[in-house]
Amino acid sequence: MTKEQFIEACEKAGLILNQTQIEQFETYLRLLQEWNEKMNLTSIIEATEIWEKHFYDSVMPFKDVKGVSLCDVGTGAGFPGIPVAIAYPDMKVTLVEPLQKRCRFLEAIKSALHLDVTICNQRAEDFAQEHREQFDIVTSRAVARMTILLELCAPLVKVGGTFVALKGKNGLEELRQAKLAMDTLHVSLQSEDHVQVQEAQHIVFYLQKEKTCPKKYPRNYGQIKKKPLGE
Repeated sequence: MTKEQFIEACEKAGLILNQTQIEQFETYLRLLQEWNEKMNLTSIIEATEIWEKHFYDSVMPFKDVKGVSLCDVGTGAGFPGIPVAIAYPDMKVTLVEPLQKRCRFLEAIKSALHLDVTICNQRAEDFAQEHREQFDIVTSRAVARMTILLELCAPLVKVGGTFVALKGKNGLEELRQAKLAMDTLHVSLQSEDHVQVQEAQHIVFYLQKEKTCPKKYPRNYGQIKKKPLGE
């Protein structure tokens, strides 16, 4: 996908990008490639793949989601949070990333693109304990399977808010395995969508939080990983 194809695909979905936003994406792409030579940020380094697999794949799931505050858990090199902040500038975006070197990259992107985002250098479970029910939307991409992801993310979502899970080909099986986790954390599947990325079809799950999660969750990560909810 070229830059022009990215812009056209966004327009078809009702997302119109202005020149400033396009330039922000271009700068993000260039800095991602430059920094990736110094540290391992992504295995996707070709420009055409970045436009599609990182940018398009990040912005499409949020075109119809309602809310003003979004938290991206385990954002890594900034996906999907940074593209969301560019494409939807009215959204107040918080990025949570445990690795300090990646946070340095995110700070450089924030400065270069003049983005109003908050960057938190914390483990997801620690951040969740301190920021319970503070976000309209919580999301995560390529971090963990659903049974683990739900425990890390659901406590952050406001009651009535949305958890947006970006998943690959195993998404439906992960969702099936996460039934107990969903029941325990009081979230339910509202809808699902698909984003076509080259030959792969990615699945997006939209889960609504129905009431407050039990205060014991999230547990420390060692417990979560050793005994995920429902596994």
